[in-house]
Amino acid sequence: MKAFYLVKNGPANEAFELREIFLPDPGEDEVLIKTEAFGLNFADVMARLGLYRECPPLPTVIGYEAVGIIEKIGSEVKNVKVGDRVIAFSRFGGYASHVLTPQLAVVPVDSNIPSGVALALAVQYSTAWYALEECMNLHPGDRVLVHAAAGGVGTALIQLAKRRGCIIAGTASSHKMDYLTKQGVEFPIDYRKKDFEQELINSGWAGKVDAIFDPIGGVSVRKGMNLLGGGGKMLVFGGSSMSDANNLFQKLKIAAGFGIWSPIVLMKRSISLIGVNMLRISESKPELLHHCMVQVVDLYNKGELEPVVGMEFSTKDLAEAHSFLESRQSTGKVIVHWDLN
Repeated sequence: MKAFYLVKNGPANEAFELREIFLPDPGEDEVLIKTEAFGLNFADVMARLGLYRECPPLPTVIGYEAVGIIEKIGSEVKNVKVGDRVIAFSRFGGYASHVLTPQLAVVPVDSNIPSGVALALAVQYSTAWYALEECMNLHPGDRVLVHAAAGGVGTALIQLAKRRGCIIAGTASSHKMDYLTKQGVEFPIDYRKKDFEQELINSGWAGKVDAIFDPIGGVSVRKGMNLLGGGGKMLVFGGSSMSDANNLFQKLKIAAGFGIWSPIVLMKRSISLIGVNMLRISESKPELLHHCMVQVVDLYNKGELEPVVGMEFSTKDLAEAHSFLESRQSTGKVIVHWDLN
């Protein structure tokens, strides 16, 4: 099998090396998938830059998701069979021609579902489902703020919140405002030109926000917590602002921007601060991960979700794909098709 190894931290065009490696047999509870395409997530960019603590020591194969055909199964696998087309969550190892993962981390998908759509469901929509449906209890009319709203998880959160009848504010850069409006965001905010906290205060949202979804971290968390009303919840699932830090001082400044939240303050205001790491969910609650994946595939099949594929690349353009995602110019899902023999 072939795999792209992350061999050094730094620019995308210097970070990866294609290697031929041994193709393992699946364990008794595992499946082996021949990959047709894999997806990129901003955590991959963070890993390449050396800013993601979960990343294994280099050299390593990163990547959380794949779509493809099952070639082999372990003796205890009951949920799927050889020949099934599936989406797969992988705890790293996704940038490979074959992916080995537990059976609870795969869900069958129809052959007519485009690769990009399938990959968006595997991680981004499953993350959004867990964050919004498992960690929150939203109601019609609730006010929801989604940061990085034009990205893959952001798009999924918008669509899931719209199903709940929520009113949505979303942040993104200037050229993505029309995208947010088309997705149903009532209050699109250009974070490059406007301070989202002040914009929402001016719109009457001060102390009235019910839920915030934040993959950015730093000062945006502190500002968001200031906006929450009684019963409001802040959910943090990333720290992309760290990718802008060029030295230790800047990293410490961003970390300090989160603020210090005493349980006493949370209790007095009746607000919550929630952290989400889907790698931990996959490890400690694989049945819950499987549930999330099944739910979003089912909703897609019913026509209730519509993943957006922002850009597709081939494996020979992996570095370009990484740089594109890092530039924050993307909308929806960014994927890479395997085209090497």
